[in-house]
Amino acid sequence: MKRPPTKPSFPSKDDLLAFIGKAPGKIGTREIARAFGLKNAERATLKRMLRELADGGLVERRRKKLHHAGTLPHVVLADITTRDSDGELIALPTEWDEAERGAAPRIRVRIPRRAGPREVAGVGDRALLRVEESASENDPIRYNGRIIKLIERRRQRVLGIFRAAPGGGGRLAPIDKKALGRELSISAGGAADARDGDLVAVEIAARQSGYGLAHARVTERLGSLGTERTVSLIAIHAHSIPHVFPAAAIAEAEAAKPARLSGREDWRALPLVTIDPADAKDHDDAVHAAPDDNPNNPGGFIISVAIADVSHYVRPGSALDREALTRGNSVYFPDRVVPMLPERISNDLCSLRPGEDRAALAVRLVVGADGRKRSHSFHRVLMRSAARLNYVQAQAAIDGWPDEATGPLLATVLEPLYLAYRALKHARDARAPLDLDLPERKIVLTAHNTVDRVMTPERLDAHRLIEEFMILANVAAAETLERAHVPLIYRLHDEPDPERVNALREFLRSLDISLPKGGALRAEHFNRILARVKGRDVEKLVNEVVLRTQAQAEYAAENYGHFGLNLRRYAHFTSPIRRYADLIVHRGLIRALRLGDGGLPQEQDAAAVGEIGAQISAAERRAMKAERETFDRLIAHFLADRIGATFAGHISGATRAGLFVKLDDTGADGFVPARTIGTEYFRYHEDRHALIGARSGETYRLGDRVTVRLVEAAPVAGALRFEILSEGRHTAAGRRHPRHERETRAHPAQQRARTRKR
Repeated sequence: MKRPPTKPSFPSKDDLLAFIGKAPGKIGTREIARAFGLKNAERATLKRMLRELADGGLVERRRKKLHHAGTLPHVVLADITTRDSDGELIALPTEWDEAERGAAPRIRVRIPRRAGPREVAGVGDRALLRVEESASENDPIRYNGRIIKLIERRRQRVLGIFRAAPGGGGRLAPIDKKALGRELSISAGGAADARDGDLVAVEIAARQSGYGLAHARVTERLGSLGTERTVSLIAIHAHSIPHVFPAAAIAEAEAAKPARLSGREDWRALPLVTIDPADAKDHDDAVHAAPDDNPNNPGGFIISVAIADVSHYVRPGSALDREALTRGNSVYFPDRVVPMLPERISNDLCSLRPGEDRAALAVRLVVGADGRKRSHSFHRVLMRSAARLNYVQAQAAIDGWPDEATGPLLATVLEPLYLAYRALKHARDARAPLDLDLPERKIVLTAHNTVDRVMTPERLDAHRLIEEFMILANVAAAETLERAHVPLIYRLHDEPDPERVNALREFLRSLDISLPKGGALRAEHFNRILARVKGRDVEKLVNEVVLRTQAQAEYAAENYGHFGLNLRRYAHFTSPIRRYADLIVHRGLIRALRLGDGGLPQEQDAAAVGEIGAQISAAERRAMKAERETFDRLIAHFLADRIGATFAGHISGATRAGLFVKLDDTGADGFVPARTIGTEYFRYHEDRHALIGARSGETYRLGDRVTVRLVEAAPVAGALRFEILSEGRHTAAGRRHPRHERETRAHPAQQRARTRKR
């Protein structure tokens, strides 16, 4: 601590007040005496003066530290409670007695531009802040704070549906599957303004009586859940997904002007087209292909991929940029999209609409007849889309059924695209990426936003065409940034964990399929296994087990390759409208190739980019979980009135607690408790992914075809409970593990279940 100027006499009370107000860190009698050079004999006088200042209300002591009365210390523990109209985080000191000192002062939490994961906080977090008073006397928020350390991530709120009671108060039906059936009691005084059917957040009482339901009080009313359309609200609030843009971000978006040709190449005459799902919300990538007329590349193609130039509108450090980083990515629900960027950017200025000039960052790729990339170059352009097509429409045209939109483009645009794709397919087959066959299901809503049906979209060559073009562009982006030594965020997929591979090897052995032990494991090894089971009853089973063996993809600044795609370097470049990682890659390319404004700031080094990668990886996992939970809740709503109905499905998971079953027609997942299966004790065999009867050897294994009866549907939690009606396969495996008679004796409920099945 810096020593104050030497004084001719003992410090006055004004001197003491000035020092206490300015000195950082811990301030007590010892620190003041040391700073002013006071001897032991003078400390009694110092303590008396400090006591007089405290009695006069000028200073106060908190946790053995002295502060100006009514002010905050330089370091304070605070709870982040909300955001202001500009999207800034607002915190309140954790220890503040409002009865004695009035309303707690608000602290505006500043997040540095190069914030690491430990400095990026959200509403509900508790943090240690370094605070200082605002320089502006007109600022309604007196303090600004910077995070020293996050003490506690978002304190757990309990979310659920409020069910009103006739006499006031009510109960909370929790949304968490694990808490299913554990309702909470809410008194009339703790219901706030909640109405029956509202989604609410509650705080559980610290002390509970020994009997009855636990007590809670409503702390926040989050919205009404009158229809399935509002089901996604549960996931949004349960995972704290930011869904309201700060005023500052909206203002920046509304003020943005369309880009002009200045500083860009003019690609408006090139007939680029967008090809997306029929219900796509984003249209930020366009493609074109033509035969290469270079005699040194016979049978080759020039492929152009143009991506909306989001970096032109979203500049580093801006309000739009800060909010995009907080969101990390767009989140897609059946009824709504929570976008990474406001509609003015995502659905207007960066939507590649036909016939309208749009700014783009484009890559021109030269490929040979074998589909291998020979060279590439990046360009900042002004383009004009020739058409907006969907996958089915483009495929129908190639298959001989063109419509008014695709007919004029068939010979000049679509056929060259497909010829180029066939060349790329040769290179893809030679590369042998992981080739899992696990189609995704899609919920189709009615005009009233209720579930109409669940469908599995057909996988077309049009899908594969766009996928291969995008992969090639992503590889080119990673290569360019590596050569320029500019930091980038890689899209990474690690090799499978050895323990998971060993478990897979044991499982495959039960199917008389071998997985080699020696040498490096590559994606093609898995593909050989998948090819062996193609068309067999175990095809779906093996695909699911192989998928579970794989590592989870992530974003990071250090490259270790993409195992699934079998690529040494790979970065996301093709969708900056919905992924922050792509925006960082765009900025890196602009910086590396000197393409104008909006590039990656020089101060953003590999370490800073790596911290961003960790943050957006977490945001991606959050989005995936929210989307999956919403699917489950909508399906549970859809099936809630079909209790007692029977369904065909397959076992999608086996645990000690029971079996998970996925239904064929809807893809819904439900649970069969182990205690309801058969008339004996069932032991979980991890290596076989199965439950096996200890006495009979009756086996229920991952992938087995089963028939189940729906026993319970909990739409709020997205949970389904089934009763299994099918007999298991019979094997002697269970007899090798005898159990005591008390374990094999059936519970009466189990015996009744078996009687009903037969």
